[in-house]
Amino acid sequence: MGIAELLTKAREASRSLNMVDNETIDRTLLLLADRTEQRADEIIVANREDLSRMDPADPMYDRLMLDRERIRAIASDIRNVASLPSPVGELLSEKTLPNGLVIEKVRVPFGVVGVIYEARPNVSFDVFSLCFKSSNAAVLKGGSDAAASNAKIVEIIRGVLTECGLDDNIVTLLPADRSSAAALMDAVGLVDVIIPRGSSSLISFVRDNSKVPVIETGAGICHTYFDIDGDLDKGAEIIFNAKTRRVSVCNALDCLVVHSGRLADLPALCGRLAGKEVTIYADPRAYDALSGHYPAVLLEPAGEESFGTEFMDYKMAVKTVDCAAGAVAHVTRYTSMHSEAIVTENLLTARQYAKMVDAACVYINASTAFTDGAQFGMGAEIGISTQKLHARGPMALAELTSYKYIVTGNGQTRS
Repeated sequence: MGIAELLTKAREASRSLNMVDNETIDRTLLLLADRTEQRADEIIVANREDLSRMDPADPMYDRLMLDRERIRAIASDIRNVASLPSPVGELLSEKTLPNGLVIEKVRVPFGVVGVIYEARPNVSFDVFSLCFKSSNAAVLKGGSDAAASNAKIVEIIRGVLTECGLDDNIVTLLPADRSSAAALMDAVGLVDVIIPRGSSSLISFVRDNSKVPVIETGAGICHTYFDIDGDLDKGAEIIFNAKTRRVSVCNALDCLVVHSGRLADLPALCGRLAGKEVTIYADPRAYDALSGHYPAVLLEPAGEESFGTEFMDYKMAVKTVDCAAGAVAHVTRYTSMHSEAIVTENLLTARQYAKMVDAACVYINASTAFTDGAQFGMGAEIGISTQKLHARGPMALAELTSYKYIVTGNGQTRS
């Protein structure tokens, strides 16, 4: 079946979704969560086929990997999505004009949502559950690295849809080759919006080449600024968590910015990172402060390329500044506008920093690792938007809708 025919069937399925009630949607999602856990062995076998083609040293290996614990977490996220209220049909505003016309502003689904992503098979579950809950059909274009995993996942989803008496074209997996991505980006009239998830090069490619509207989910180049008034214990915990919890994710810490007045505390701030064998690329002042206190084999002088890099690995840059304004200037130059943090006990400094730093999420005395739809109480996420039109930050159910105006009259005509 050609791509155009697959997308036409997805468009038809999206229209049928308008007539599916919330109870059926929730029941289907709960069944999918059960089937996902019951068929975990099949998913893991398919995933191992994908993993066998990737070097374990590749930072993407961790993103690609599925095990029982991660599958249980995926099933839990699906159940969370089922438990959330649907945004579809929500009355956003209502007013009556002097001529008697009643104008209602109501949430509606996009229709068909296309997602282009790389080696992250969990995205297949996240995208489907969020799109389905918000009455959108999902078109998935995964990368070749996760081809076997995605095929098995979509097989399970389509089986559950059929079991529940629904059109299995509500979810469509396109072939993993690049021609499918090109066809998807050209599918004006069949696809309503495309959301790319992956590297900055993938996102830029989709943004620059798609004829279908795009919502950007940017790469994560995340900073944490440790201020002159920062609490040492809080800072050490936040830095360790943000850097090492999962190095391959977009909310992981890439650059520690430290006030020059706290350089003496830098060894304590970074001490636990050595246990995880984190390589630090330090500017001259930070390098001097760490020398003799951090393993020499893990300490390197920073180059210009050390800053503005999403490492996705056990690597981190350190930049020294002389004031909060200097931290803002550094972050402004290198941020991807994803997630930024400050550690300080000075409320005024914290509020000014949060106001001046331009990012989708700004944290005060907390780890950037919290930038996640599930952590924000959204059930799951379809991506972290770093743009400013339509949606910003974690995108979940409400962000997968648009709105329409329903105007009710009683024979009014316009002169």
